Amino acid sequence: MANLANNYFSKLDRYELKYTIPQNLIEPISDYLKTYCHLDKHSLESKDLFYSINSLYFDTPNYTFLKNRLYTKSPRFNMRARSYGYEPKAPYFLEIKYKDGNIIRKYRSKIDEDEWERMFSDFEYRTNLQGNLSEMKNKELFYQTAMKYLATPKIFTQYRRKAFISNVNEYARVTMDRDMHCYLEDNYNLTPNLDKLIPYDNEVIYAKEPDKINGDSIILELKCYPDRVPLWMLDMIKEFQLIRTSFSKYVKSTLTIKDFDVNHNLYFNFNDRKGKI
Repeated sequence: MANLANNYFSKLDRYELKYTIPQNLIEPISDYLKTYCHLDKHSLESKDLFYSINSLYFDTPNYTFLKNRLYTKSPRFNMRARSYGYEPKAPYFLEIKYKDGNIIRKYRSKIDEDEWERMFSDFEYRTNLQGNLSEMKNKELFYQTAMKYLATPKIFTQYRRKAFISNVNEYARVTMDRDMHCYLEDNYNLTPNLDKLIPYDNEVIYAKEPDKINGDSIILELKCYPDRVPLWMLDMIKEFQLIRTSFSKYVKSTLTIKDFDVNHNLYFNFNDRKGKI
Protein backbone atom coordinates (compact mmCIF):
# COMPACT_ATOMS: atom_id res chain seq x y z
CA MET A 1 0.00 0.00 0.00
CA ALA A 2 2.86 2.38 0.78
CA ASN A 3 4.17 2.35 -2.79
CA LEU A 4 0.72 2.95 -4.18
CA ALA A 5 0.01 5.73 -1.71
CA ASN A 6 3.17 7.59 -2.66
CA ASN A 7 1.44 8.57 -5.89
CA TYR A 8 -1.44 10.20 -4.03
CA PHE A 9 -1.99 13.29 -1.95
CA SER A 10 -2.00 12.87 1.79
CA LYS A 11 -4.94 14.49 3.45
CA LEU A 12 -3.17 14.82 6.78
CA ASP A 13 -0.06 13.65 8.61
CA ARG A 14 -0.54 13.74 12.35
CA TYR A 15 0.57 12.50 15.73
CA GLU A 16 -2.00 10.78 17.95
CA LEU A 17 -1.95 10.19 21.69
CA LYS A 18 -4.63 7.92 23.14
CA TYR A 19 -5.85 7.54 26.70
CA THR A 20 -8.72 5.84 28.50
CA ILE A 21 -10.45 7.94 31.13
CA PRO A 22 -13.47 7.53 33.44
CA GLN A 23 -16.78 9.29 32.81
CA ASN A 24 -16.19 11.72 35.67
CA LEU A 25 -13.24 13.33 33.85
CA ILE A 26 -15.31 14.41 30.82
CA GLU A 27 -16.43 17.71 32.37
CA PRO A 28 -13.15 18.68 34.09
CA ILE A 29 -11.19 18.10 30.89
CA SER A 30 -13.85 19.93 28.87
CA ASP A 31 -13.55 22.90 31.21
CA TYR A 32 -9.76 22.87 30.86
CA LEU A 33 -10.03 22.87 27.06
CA LYS A 34 -12.28 25.96 26.94
CA THR A 35 -9.21 28.18 27.25
CA TYR A 36 -7.56 26.74 24.15
CA CYS A 37 -10.29 25.16 22.01
CA HIS A 38 -13.82 25.43 20.72
CA LEU A 39 -16.30 22.64 20.05
CA ASP A 40 -16.53 21.49 16.45
CA LYS A 41 -19.74 22.12 14.50
CA HIS A 42 -21.09 18.59 14.95
CA SER A 43 -20.82 18.77 18.74
CA LEU A 44 -22.48 22.19 18.75
CA GLU A 45 -25.44 20.75 16.85
CA SER A 46 -26.00 18.01 19.44
CA LYS A 47 -27.92 18.56 22.67
CA ASP A 48 -25.41 16.67 24.81
CA LEU A 49 -22.44 17.76 22.65
CA PHE A 50 -21.77 14.17 21.53
CA TYR A 51 -22.57 13.12 17.94
CA SER A 52 -22.75 9.68 16.33
CA ILE A 53 -20.07 8.34 14.00
CA ASN A 54 -20.52 5.14 11.98
CA SER A 55 -17.59 3.22 10.50
CA LEU A 56 -17.74 0.25 8.15
CA TYR A 57 -14.36 -1.49 8.31
CA PHE A 58 -12.93 -3.43 5.38
CA ASP A 59 -10.48 -6.31 5.55
CA THR A 60 -9.09 -9.13 3.44
CA PRO A 61 -10.67 -12.61 3.42
CA ASN A 62 -8.08 -13.69 6.01
CA TYR A 63 -8.27 -10.51 8.11
CA THR A 64 -4.77 -9.38 7.17
CA PHE A 65 -5.30 -5.79 8.34
CA LEU A 66 -6.53 -6.97 11.74
CA LYS A 67 -3.60 -9.34 12.17
CA ASN A 68 -1.10 -6.67 11.20
CA ARG A 69 -2.50 -4.57 14.05
CA LEU A 70 -2.43 -7.48 16.51
CA TYR A 71 1.19 -8.15 15.62
CA THR A 72 1.94 -4.38 15.83
CA LYS A 73 3.39 -4.51 12.34
CA SER A 74 4.76 -1.19 11.12
CA PRO A 75 3.93 0.29 8.72
CA ARG A 76 0.30 -0.87 8.54
CA PHE A 77 -3.08 0.50 7.54
CA ASN A 78 -6.81 -0.06 7.76
CA MET A 79 -9.73 0.91 5.54
CA ARG A 80 -13.17 2.20 6.46
CA ALA A 81 -16.17 4.00 5.04
CA ARG A 82 -17.75 6.54 7.37
CA SER A 83 -21.17 8.11 7.86
CA TYR A 84 -22.69 10.29 10.56
CA GLY A 85 -25.87 10.01 12.61
CA TYR A 86 -28.54 7.37 13.21
CA GLU A 87 -30.09 8.06 9.80
CA PRO A 88 -27.03 9.08 7.78
CA LYS A 89 -27.18 10.84 4.46
CA ALA A 90 -24.51 11.32 1.80
CA PRO A 91 -21.89 12.50 1.35
CA TYR A 92 -20.13 9.58 2.98
CA PHE A 93 -16.38 9.40 3.49
CA LEU A 94 -13.77 6.85 2.42
CA GLU A 95 -10.69 6.66 4.61
CA ILE A 96 -7.40 4.80 4.66
CA LYS A 97 -5.54 5.27 7.91
CA TYR A 98 -1.85 4.49 7.48
CA LYS A 99 0.46 4.21 10.48
CA ASP A 100 4.25 4.20 10.46
CA GLY A 101 5.69 4.28 13.97
CA ASN A 102 3.95 7.09 15.84
CA ILE A 103 2.90 8.97 12.70
CA ILE A 104 -0.61 8.68 11.29
CA ARG A 105 -1.35 9.50 7.66
CA LYS A 106 -4.98 9.67 6.64
CA TYR A 107 -6.28 9.57 3.05
CA ARG A 108 -9.90 10.78 3.00
CA SER A 109 -12.42 11.56 0.29
CA LYS A 110 -16.12 12.26 -0.06
CA ILE A 111 -18.42 10.00 -2.00
CA ASP A 112 -22.06 10.56 -2.93
CA GLU A 113 -24.89 8.03 -2.60
CA ASP A 114 -24.95 7.00 -6.25
CA GLU A 115 -21.21 6.44 -6.54
CA TRP A 116 -21.07 4.55 -3.22
CA GLU A 117 -23.76 2.15 -4.47
CA ARG A 118 -21.90 1.58 -7.74
CA MET A 119 -18.30 1.41 -6.51
CA PHE A 120 -18.36 -2.25 -5.50
CA SER A 121 -21.38 -3.53 -7.43
CA ASP A 122 -20.83 -2.23 -10.96
CA PHE A 123 -18.09 -4.05 -12.88
CA GLU A 124 -17.83 -1.05 -15.20
CA TYR A 125 -17.34 1.40 -12.32
CA ARG A 126 -14.77 4.13 -12.79
CA THR A 127 -13.92 6.81 -10.23
CA ASN A 128 -15.80 10.06 -10.72
CA LEU A 129 -13.15 12.45 -12.04
CA GLN A 130 -15.03 15.61 -11.14
CA GLY A 131 -14.32 17.73 -8.08
CA ASN A 132 -11.28 18.21 -5.85
CA LEU A 133 -8.16 16.60 -7.36
CA SER A 134 -6.80 15.43 -4.00
CA GLU A 135 -10.10 13.83 -3.02
CA MET A 136 -10.42 12.23 -6.45
CA LYS A 137 -7.01 10.59 -6.08
CA ASN A 138 -7.73 9.47 -2.50
CA LYS A 139 -11.00 7.93 -3.67
CA GLU A 140 -9.15 6.07 -6.41
CA LEU A 141 -6.60 4.93 -3.84
CA PHE A 142 -9.37 3.48 -1.67
CA TYR A 143 -10.91 1.64 -4.61
CA GLN A 144 -7.60 0.28 -5.94
CA THR A 145 -6.49 -0.84 -2.46
CA ALA A 146 -9.78 -2.68 -1.91
CA MET A 147 -9.39 -4.42 -5.28
CA LYS A 148 -5.72 -5.27 -4.68
CA TYR A 149 -6.33 -6.87 -1.29
CA LEU A 150 -9.84 -8.22 -2.04
CA ALA A 151 -10.96 -6.16 0.94
CA THR A 152 -14.68 -6.17 1.75
CA PRO A 153 -16.85 -5.04 4.70
CA LYS A 154 -16.30 -6.99 7.91
CA ILE A 155 -17.70 -5.04 10.85
CA PHE A 156 -19.84 -1.97 11.51
CA THR A 157 -19.04 0.22 14.50
CA GLN A 158 -20.80 3.19 16.01
CA TYR A 159 -19.75 5.54 18.79
CA ARG A 160 -20.55 9.03 20.04
CA ARG A 161 -17.92 11.77 19.98
CA LYS A 162 -17.31 15.12 21.61
CA ALA A 163 -14.71 17.02 19.62
CA PHE A 164 -12.64 20.13 20.25
CA ILE A 165 -10.61 22.20 17.76
CA SER A 166 -7.70 24.37 18.84
CA ASN A 167 -8.05 28.16 18.74
CA VAL A 168 -4.31 28.72 19.08
CA ASN A 169 -2.69 26.12 16.81
CA GLU A 170 -2.82 25.55 13.08
CA TYR A 171 -3.94 21.99 13.71
CA ALA A 172 -4.76 20.39 17.04
CA ARG A 173 -7.83 18.41 18.06
CA VAL A 174 -9.07 16.64 21.18
CA THR A 175 -11.82 14.01 20.98
CA MET A 176 -13.71 11.98 23.56
CA ASP A 177 -15.46 8.82 22.37
CA ARG A 178 -18.13 6.90 24.28
CA ASP A 179 -21.06 4.48 23.82
CA MET A 180 -19.17 2.18 21.46
CA HIS A 181 -21.20 -0.50 19.69
CA CYS A 182 -20.66 -2.88 16.79
CA TYR A 183 -21.95 -5.82 14.79
CA LEU A 184 -20.64 -8.03 11.99
CA GLU A 185 -21.51 -6.61 8.58
CA ASP A 186 -20.62 -7.96 5.14
CA ASN A 187 -22.85 -5.63 3.12
CA TYR A 188 -21.94 -2.17 1.85
CA ASN A 189 -24.39 -0.56 4.25
CA LEU A 190 -23.59 2.69 6.04
CA THR A 191 -26.90 2.99 7.93
CA PRO A 192 -26.72 1.48 11.44
CA ASN A 193 -29.02 -1.39 12.35
CA LEU A 194 -29.82 -0.34 15.91
CA ASP A 195 -31.27 -3.75 16.79
CA LYS A 196 -27.94 -5.47 16.09
CA LEU A 197 -25.59 -3.14 17.96
CA ILE A 198 -23.52 -4.82 20.69
CA PRO A 199 -21.55 -2.73 23.23
CA TYR A 200 -17.78 -3.11 23.33
CA ASP A 201 -16.84 -0.30 25.70
CA ASN A 202 -17.24 -1.97 29.07
CA GLU A 203 -14.52 -1.42 31.65
CA VAL A 204 -13.43 -5.08 31.58
CA ILE A 205 -12.36 -4.69 27.95
CA TYR A 206 -10.53 -1.45 28.71
CA ALA A 207 -8.72 -2.67 31.81
CA LYS A 208 -4.97 -2.84 31.20
CA GLU A 209 -4.83 -5.76 33.62
CA PRO A 210 -7.89 -8.08 33.86
CA ASP A 211 -7.82 -8.10 37.67
CA LYS A 212 -7.52 -4.30 37.96
CA ILE A 213 -10.71 -2.75 36.62
CA ASN A 214 -10.48 1.04 37.01
CA GLY A 215 -13.77 2.21 35.47
CA ASP A 216 -12.23 3.77 32.36
CA SER A 217 -14.69 3.70 29.47
CA ILE A 218 -14.00 6.88 27.46
CA ILE A 219 -11.38 7.07 24.72
CA LEU A 220 -9.55 10.39 24.82
CA GLU A 221 -7.42 11.27 21.79
CA LEU A 222 -5.02 14.17 21.32
CA LYS A 223 -4.17 14.92 17.69
CA CYS A 224 -1.64 17.37 16.30
CA TYR A 225 1.11 17.79 13.73
CA PRO A 226 4.02 15.36 14.31
CA ASP A 227 6.59 18.06 15.07
CA ARG A 228 4.30 20.48 16.94
CA VAL A 229 2.79 19.10 20.13
CA PRO A 230 1.11 22.09 21.85
CA LEU A 231 2.29 22.96 25.34
CA TRP A 232 -1.30 23.06 26.57
CA MET A 233 -1.64 19.38 25.58
CA LEU A 234 1.45 18.48 27.57
CA ASP A 235 0.14 20.46 30.53
CA MET A 236 -3.21 18.70 30.28
CA ILE A 237 -1.52 15.30 30.38
CA LYS A 238 0.26 16.32 33.59
CA GLU A 239 -2.78 18.03 35.11
CA PHE A 240 -5.02 14.98 34.80
CA GLN A 241 -2.24 12.39 35.21
CA LEU A 242 -3.09 10.75 31.91
CA ILE A 243 -1.36 7.50 31.07
CA ARG A 244 -0.95 6.78 27.38
CA THR A 245 -2.37 3.55 25.99
CA SER A 246 -3.04 1.93 22.63
CA PHE A 247 -6.56 1.38 21.43
CA SER A 248 -8.03 0.29 18.10
CA LYS A 249 -11.79 0.43 17.60
CA TYR A 250 -11.50 -2.05 14.77
CA VAL A 251 -9.55 -4.56 16.85
CA LYS A 252 -11.63 -4.20 20.03
CA SER A 253 -14.95 -4.47 18.20
CA THR A 254 -13.92 -7.42 16.04
CA LEU A 255 -12.44 -9.39 18.91
CA THR A 256 -15.63 -8.79 20.90
CA ILE A 257 -17.89 -10.63 18.43
CA LYS A 258 -15.66 -12.48 15.97
CA ASP A 259 -16.95 -15.78 14.58
CA PHE A 260 -15.34 -19.16 15.18
CA ASP A 261 -13.41 -19.32 11.91
CA VAL A 262 -11.67 -16.03 12.51
CA ASN A 263 -11.17 -16.93 16.17
CA HIS A 264 -9.50 -20.20 15.26
CA ASN A 265 -7.32 -18.59 12.60
CA LEU A 266 -6.06 -15.88 14.93
CA TYR A 267 -5.47 -18.35 17.74
CA PHE A 268 -3.40 -20.52 15.45
CA ASN A 269 -1.23 -17.64 14.30
CA PHE A 270 -0.68 -16.32 17.81
CA ASN A 271 0.72 -19.68 18.88
CA ASP A 272 2.80 -20.13 15.78
CA ARG A 273 4.37 -16.79 14.89
CA LYS A 274 5.94 -18.39 11.82
CA GLY A 275 2.53 -19.37 10.48
CA LYS A 276 1.06 -17.56 7.51
CA ILE A 277 -0.80 -14.33 8.10
